[in-house]
Amino acid sequence: MITLKTNMGDIVIELDEEKAPIAAANFAQYVEEGFYDGTIFHRVIDNFMVQGGGFEPGMTQKETRATIENEAKNGLSNEVGTLAMARTMDPHSASSQFFINIANNKFLDYPGQDGWGYCVFGKVIDGMDVVNKMKVVATTARMGHQDVPEEDLIIEKAEITAKTTAAAD
Repeated sequence: MITLKTNMGDIVIELDEEKAPIAAANFAQYVEEGFYDGTIFHRVIDNFMVQGGGFEPGMTQKETRATIENEAKNGLSNEVGTLAMARTMDPHSASSQFFINIANNKFLDYPGQDGWGYCVFGKVIDGMDVVNKMKVVATTARMGHQDVPEEDLIIEKAEITAKTTAAAD
């Protein structure tokens, strides 16, 4: 499990290492490296999702590792409370950015609108109340980006709080 300690409260995430091994390992490595510490949720759209993992306050983009393969064809669905990898139009362009679905966004599932979809790799198991507070914050346009929270939603610290395995279920 991974805990995102934010300035609005804690969000506890369980990764699905069985169905999304590449994305789960990628996310865990970013957590272990301290990459997410001090980053913001930079895109918030109520009834859709909250996105973070790539920018610091002031919309300064962080340099990431190489992109990963899209595992959207893993049978997991972009349902409320799931985490998925954010990407550009290139299906295999995900790196550090992720989003938490705050609606059932099945149109993002494989094959999606572009033949690929967005890879779900985990779910919120505690702290959806925090996510629900985030989804309704006031947003604005900033540094060429839309839907940016007017006040920073900061991931103060991301840490691995317990190792989980599918066999433990």
